[in-house]
Amino acid sequence: MSERNLDFDKVIDRKGTHCLKYDFAVKRGYPEDVLPLWVADMDFKTTSYVEDALNEVVSHNIYGYSNIQNGDGFFEAVAGWMKRHHDWAVYPEWHVHTPGVCFAIANAIRAYTEIGDAVIIQQPVYYPFSNIIIQNSRKLVSNDLIYDGAGHYSIDFEDFENKIKENNVKLFILCNPHNPVGRVWTKDELEKLGDICSKNGVIVFSDEIHFDFIWSGSHTIFQEIKPEYKEFTITATAPSKTFNLAGAQQSNIFIANEELKKKFVKEYDVAGLDEPNRFGIAATMAAYNYGDEWYEAVKKYIKANIEFAEEYIEKNLPGVKLIPTEGTYLIWLDFNNTGLCARELDDLIIKKAKLWLDSGKIFGKTGIGFERINVACPRSILLEALERIKNIMSDK
Repeated sequence: MSERNLDFDKVIDRKGTHCLKYDFAVKRGYPEDVLPLWVADMDFKTTSYVEDALNEVVSHNIYGYSNIQNGDGFFEAVAGWMKRHHDWAVYPEWHVHTPGVCFAIANAIRAYTEIGDAVIIQQPVYYPFSNIIIQNSRKLVSNDLIYDGAGHYSIDFEDFENKIKENNVKLFILCNPHNPVGRVWTKDELEKLGDICSKNGVIVFSDEIHFDFIWSGSHTIFQEIKPEYKEFTITATAPSKTFNLAGAQQSNIFIANEELKKKFVKEYDVAGLDEPNRFGIAATMAAYNYGDEWYEAVKKYIKANIEFAEEYIEKNLPGVKLIPTEGTYLIWLDFNNTGLCARELDDLIIKKAKLWLDSGKIFGKTGIGFERINVACPRSILLEALERIKNIMSDK
């Protein structure tokens, strides 16, 4: 067989497929004809090897209970991908399957903290982090990233440690690569965070779901920086971002410390979740075993989209700054020099441009005046979105 799904310019109609991105605009308060570039999934067909694997499952026509176990090929597929693309050796005794990374975060919060305990994050950051913390009756603490106003984000390490001590923080949710600001944290930056957490007894949940999309620098697996980091780290990965498989509900969590893993699994069992579905198992195995050609091609296309957006914004959107995208397929636009307040900006984007983006304010107060755009789409769609922004900025 050979890869068939490499035409990323093709526009595919996703409406009417129970698609969160396209079918729920009105329900969520947006115009019916809005163009959505918000939620982080792709508008591309995934690798044809996944397509073939799922067709085989369908043709079997029995969809009973399914599960995974050592030696059945599932973990071997996951481990093979990690070794080939990240030079990371993972082991079956570390592995826990979950239906998603957000589920795993909630599970970790309940497993490692008590009601009222403090959990620290670094805003502006993926908004479910704060939602999950608050919904589980924990105290939200933010070590806000430092924005220099010229396009660069950095970490305030002194503030990070002070807030851990002041709030007796029990858990840190790390986002690397960082969503939405696009930073790929350096080994030095991660080591500073890790040493602070080690010294203060803080467990680290390292969300590395975007680690297959690195444009500048290199990705560092947090738990591998020092041997002792494995003792307090939960590392979250998934094929969902890499192969557009979010609906398959397959995430792979790695916990080297046996006691931490036991607590995590115990809390997982309390949730009463059943076994992973056969479609997700087949899709994950096919993607990780055979999807390398598709992955390399989609990376090339997305990188070109980012470069296209950078050039377009520089030429056509005065006052708008695109934060350099070191990782992820999400770009982060700074509108703070356009003279628009956050309410005016959202009103223009939604009602006049008819765009459904992720408003920066949902990522925390430090995200006000920004917009997040998903560029994993055909270039014609990206161009349409950018031209709509250009038109409303010209008319304001």
